[in-house]
Parts: sequence; structure tokens; C-alpha cells
Amino acid sequence: MHIIDGKSLAQQIRSHIADEVEILGRERNIVPGLAVVLVGDDPASHAYVKMKAKACKEVGYYSIVHEMPDTISQDEIIGTIKMMNDNPRIDGILVQLPLPPHIDTDAILEVIDPAKDVDGFHPYNVGRIVTKLDAFASCTPQGVMRMFEHYDIDLKGKDVCVVGASNIVGKPMAALLLNADATVTVTHIYTQDLARHTREADIIIVGVGVPGLIKADMVKEGAVVIDIGINKLDDGRLVGDVDYDAVAPKCSYITPVPGGVGPMTIAMLMENTLKAAKARNV
Repeated sequence: MHIIDGKSLAQQIRSHIADEVEILGRERNIVPGLAVVLVGDDPASHAYVKMKAKACKEVGYYSIVHEMPDTISQDEIIGTIKMMNDNPRIDGILVQLPLPPHIDTDAILEVIDPAKDVDGFHPYNVGRIVTKLDAFASCTPQGVMRMFEHYDIDLKGKDVCVVGASNIVGKPMAALLLNADATVTVTHIYTQDLARHTREADIIIVGVGVPGLIKADMVKEGAVVIDIGINKLDDGRLVGDVDYDAVAPKCSYITPVPGGVGPMTIAMLMENTLKAAKARNV
């Protein structure tokens, strides 16, 4: 059994990005810029944004956070995004989700200039990914794909079960896997007999926010298990959607929580922002 070290891989990627940023500044006088919209006072959202700001500082990006109260109107958020669309210093725009219930998330995401949509959530980028064209891919699925590449895990023809069908993780994950010639099954809350699907899979990728959902008897010997879930238990521990201690001995590869997919998500955000900056016309 091999543990996939996302933390170490993410650090390698961030170090490489920092080197590229230095060259970009020297040769083209460009400093990549990332702007974040943070609405409300959700502790998890604030923690994520703090980690992203730290990563920006580490690689040498200009970054700004627009903090807004959860009572803010949708039009005010849209106005801020349009301002950032027009700001030549901003290469990437990220709206931290979830947004308050009175805000139409889809409408907000569609306002972002697709060329600055470094989270990969705009329908334009989603469509290009589905049709195997160059675009910004959603950061978490992109991070998973980079882990497969780094650990030489072949996807061609493999049976992959994606547990969860969200627009942020499950659907784009399935698209990237299909682009890599995997055979993909997507399961969700209405799937009957989840275990039947996971037991047949060479690779299981789960991200639904249910602690310990994937049990040992749901995984075949030698499977690769990618745990995207992150859940905080009452005792303060962070755990994934996989019953790690029971499942790990059966796996050829498995990601831990924390230290697996999470750091890769932020690394891919940094990578997408660099890509956007390189495309900037100056």
C-alpha cells in the first residue's frame, strides 16, 4: 500500500511556480494577481481563504480579498466582480463558496470573465473541458489528475467510480477521467446500492462530505482510493469520506486526510492563476 503524499507534491508545484513568477516578472514585468470574494463569516470559508492568501504570498502573487457581509445584495457582488474583470492587475477571480442562500450562485459565477475563471466553474470553461479543449479545469479534479500523473497511475481503460456528482468536483472529475480514456461511473445520493459500484472499481474517487462513507467491504483488493472529503468531527479531528484505517490495507494507493487532495487544490489554483497571467496582453 502506497500513501499518496499530496502535501509534498503540492509543495514541489508551488516551488516551481515561484521560479516561473520570478522569470515572468523579470522578462515581462508581470506579477500574477488573484482576487477573492468572501461573503459572510463562515469559519471554514475564512480558513480556506487564509490558506489561499498564504499560498499567493509564498509564490509571489499579488492578492486581494474582498470581504463582504452576508447581508450584501447580489447586485453589489456582481458589481465588484465586474470591477475585477476590468482590472488589468487581476488575472484570477475566485468566489469562495458557499454563498448565502439569497444569492444565486450560478448567476454570480457566470459574471466572472472566463479568462479569469481560475476556479474553473464558468460554463464556458466547463464546456471546453468536457469537449477536451484547453481551459481552466476545476482545481480539485485537476489536482487529482496531477497526482495520478505523478504516481504513474494509468487510467486508460480502468473502471473508475466517482462518488458525488457536484458541479465543483464530481462532474468535472468525470470529464477529466473520460478525457484520459477511463471508464467512468458517477454515483450520487439517489444511487441504489453504492457498494455494488465501488466494489467493481479499479479506482474510487469520493467527495461528498460524509465521514467514513466508504468501508472496507466496499473496496476491492488493490484498488486506488482518492478521498476528497474533509469533515471535522466533534472531537476536532479532520477525517475524510473513507474509513481510512480499515480501507488502506486493501489499497494499492490511497490519499490521507488531511495531507492528500487538499493541498493539491490550492496548488492548482496557483497554477491556473499563473496560466492566466501568462496569457495577459501587456
